[in-house]
Amino acid sequence: MLHWLRSIVQEVNAAGDLPDALNIIVARVRAAMNTDVCSVYLRDPNGRYVLRATEGLNPGAVGSVSLGKKEGLVGLVASREEPINLDAADSHPKYQYFSQTGEERYSAFLGVPIIHQRQVLGVLVVQQGNKRRYDEGEEAFLVTMSAQLAAVIAHAEATGALQDLGKKEEAKFTGVAGAVGVAIGRCIVASPVADLNSVPYQRCDDIDEEIRFFQAAVKRVREDVRELGQQLENRLSKEERLLFDAYIGMLDDASLGGEVAQKIRKGHAAPYAWSEVILEHVRTFSSMSDTYLSERAADVRDLGSRVLAYLQESAKKDRKQEYPDNTILVGEELTASILAEVPQGKLVGIVSVRGSSNSHIAILARSMGIPTVVGAVDLPFTRLDGRELIVDGYHGAVYSDPSDSLLEYFQTIVEEDKELVAGLESLKDLPCETQDKHRVALWVNTGLMADTMLSLERGAEGVGLYRTEVPFMLRDRFPSEEEQRITYREQLEAFAPYTVTVRTLDIGGDKSLPYFPISEDNPFLGWRGIRVTLDHPEIFLVQARAMLKASEGLDNLRIMLPMITNVAELEIAQMLIHRAYDELVEEGYKVKMPPVGVMIEVPAAVYQARELASRVDFLSVGSNDLTQYLLAVDRNNPRVADLYHSLHPAVLRALRIIVQESHSAGIPVSICGELAGDPAAALLLVAMGYDVLSMSATNLLKVKSVIRSVSMLQAENLLDEVMSLPDVESINMCLEATLKRVGITRLLRPSADNTFGS
Repeated sequence: MLHWLRSIVQEVNAAGDLPDALNIIVARVRAAMNTDVCSVYLRDPNGRYVLRATEGLNPGAVGSVSLGKKEGLVGLVASREEPINLDAADSHPKYQYFSQTGEERYSAFLGVPIIHQRQVLGVLVVQQGNKRRYDEGEEAFLVTMSAQLAAVIAHAEATGALQDLGKKEEAKFTGVAGAVGVAIGRCIVASPVADLNSVPYQRCDDIDEEIRFFQAAVKRVREDVRELGQQLENRLSKEERLLFDAYIGMLDDASLGGEVAQKIRKGHAAPYAWSEVILEHVRTFSSMSDTYLSERAADVRDLGSRVLAYLQESAKKDRKQEYPDNTILVGEELTASILAEVPQGKLVGIVSVRGSSNSHIAILARSMGIPTVVGAVDLPFTRLDGRELIVDGYHGAVYSDPSDSLLEYFQTIVEEDKELVAGLESLKDLPCETQDKHRVALWVNTGLMADTMLSLERGAEGVGLYRTEVPFMLRDRFPSEEEQRITYREQLEAFAPYTVTVRTLDIGGDKSLPYFPISEDNPFLGWRGIRVTLDHPEIFLVQARAMLKASEGLDNLRIMLPMITNVAELEIAQMLIHRAYDELVEEGYKVKMPPVGVMIEVPAAVYQARELASRVDFLSVGSNDLTQYLLAVDRNNPRVADLYHSLHPAVLRALRIIVQESHSAGIPVSICGELAGDPAAALLLVAMGYDVLSMSATNLLKVKSVIRSVSMLQAENLLDEVMSLPDVESINMCLEATLKRVGITRLLRPSADNTFGS
C-alpha cells in the first residue's frame, strides 16, 4: 500500500488544477482498493458538501449533489470527524438517496473526513456492491490517503482562486497575524535567486526581445555545461559524460527551449515561463514508477536552476526592481536583508508564506510598525506580483484584487489607526505610572536605525534589547571591530544618557547569516546564541571590544548574554568580557566595566534564576523563546501556531518565579519579549513587579496609555484573578473584560464592525 500512497500523492502534486487533482484521486484510489466507487465531496462556502469528482457514480451528478452537515452519511462523517464503515449503507437511519448518482446498486460504504488544520474540507468515500464491511487495512489506507491529500487539496483550493491569471477576482487567504495594522498597496514578490518555486508571474511587453533575452541565457548555460564536461572528461566514465550531452540536448529549441518560447509568445516573462516548464517536467519525472527515470527529476531541476540564475542575474542588471510608494513585500521566507532593499518610506505591508507570529521577520516588522501576516502557507504568492493587496495584520488575512466595498472598509480602519496614534502622542512626555503613582520604565527593542528614530519620537526611556545580529545579517561577511564600534556608537549616542542594553550575537534558530550557515535538523534546540559565540571566542571578543570602545565617554552600555542555560556558560562569557576590558585599558582606552546580565529564555534558566541573579547585574526575560520552550511549540511552524500562547498559565507562573528570584537577589529584572508590548499583558507584568518593560516602539504609547488608566491595586487584583484561571481562553476573556471596563479595548483591535476580518 505504501507504493500506492506515494504514487497517488506524486500524481496529485503534479496535477494542473483542483479538478484534475480530484479526478486523479478518485481513479487511483478506486484502483488501489479494487472497489466499485470512489468519490470526493468538498465543502463549499455555504458549508455544504458537494460531489466534486467520482469514479463509479453517474458523472452527471458531479456538481449537482450536495449535503449539509449531518445530512446523509457524508454529512455524518463530516460532523463526527471520523470514519464511518457500513456493510449496508441503505439501512442506516442517516442514509439519503439521490437518484441522479445511481448509488442504489452499492451496499458497502466507507467514508473518511478530509481534515486540514482542524477544518473539515470534505469527505473521501468508497463504495462496493457486495454487502460487506471494509477491513481494517482498507480503512487505514483510506484514512492515511485522506490525511496525505488534505494539505494538497487545501493548497489546490487556495491556488484555484487565482488559476486564471488574466482574470482578477477578489480572493482571501488566511495566515497568522504577525504585526497589527492594515496595509493597502501593490504586491512585490521577493524571490530568492535560482529558486524555481518562487518565480513571480510577470508578463513581457516585447515578445521578440524576451525570446532573445532567454536564448542568450540558454547559450551561456550551454557553454558552461560544455566547459564543465571538458574539465571532468578524464575523471568520468562514458555513461557519466553522456549526462552533459543530455543537458545540452534538453536546452535545444526542440526540447525545453521550444516549450519556453511558446509560453513567452503567450506574453509570459522568460523567468516565469522557464520555471513553469521546468517544474512541469520535474513533476512528470518524479511521478514515474521507474526508479532511474524518477531520479532524472533532480537533473532537470539542477539544469532549471542554472538557467534561472542567469535569467535573474541578467534581469537584475537590465531591469532594476521598482518599488511603488505603497509596496507590500511578499515572499516564501523574508529576511532583514530583503526588507532593507526596499527604499525607506515605501514599505507599507509584509506577507511571509513561512513563519509564525514570533518568527524573526514578524518581530522585525513589529519593531518597524509594518502590518504583517505570516504563515500564509496556501498563498499562491508567485501569482500575485503587481496585484493590489490588503494585509489585515489584526486577523492574519490577505486579500487580493479587493472589491471597492472591501477597500472602503479597510481604508476606514487605516484612518482610525492614524487617529489613534495621533491621540496617543500627547502621552509621549508623561511618565509611565499607574493612577496611584507606581512607576514603570518603558524601554524599546531596536536593531535598525529606523527603530531608533521612532523610539525617540515615542518617548522611550532606554533600550532593553539592541539586536546586534541585524547589522550582521545586512552584510556579506562578519563586520570588523571598527565597523561594529561605529554601529554600536550610533545607538549609544542616540539614546545617551539613557541605558542601551546590547545583546551579544544571537544567531541560529530562525536567524542565519548567509556567510556563516548553520544547518541543523532542530535548530532551536541546537547551536545558537551563546553556544555559537563561546565556541568561537574570536567572534565574541571582537564584539565585546567593539561594544566597550563604543561606550567610551558615554557609559550607558549594558551587555546581555542570550540563551544561557547554566552557570558555567555565564562565567566563561564574563571572563571573556573582562579580558576584553583589560586589553582595552592596557591599550589606553578610558572605558568603564558595564553592567552584565543574562536573558532568561529557557526553562533551565527559570529554575536557576537565583543562582544566575547572584552573579550578574540584571536579568531580562526573553518571553518569545521562553514561551516556545515551555510549551514545546516551534514558533516558526504555522501548523502549531495556534498552540503558541504567551499568556499560557505555565508561562505566567514562570514569569512570576523569575521576578521573585531576581528581587530576592536584589537585582532589577526586565522583560524584552513581545509580551511586554501587549497592552493587556503589560498590566500583569507590572503587577508581578517587573522593573522594565521593553518593546517595539510602535507599542510604547499604547502600553503607557493602559498603565496610566489603572491603579496598582487594580492591576494586582487582575493578576490574582488571572493566576487562578486554568487556560488561555479564560485568561483572554478576563483581560478583555477588564480593558472594556476601563474603556481601552480599541488599543487591541479596530472598533469598526469586523464584517470582513472575521
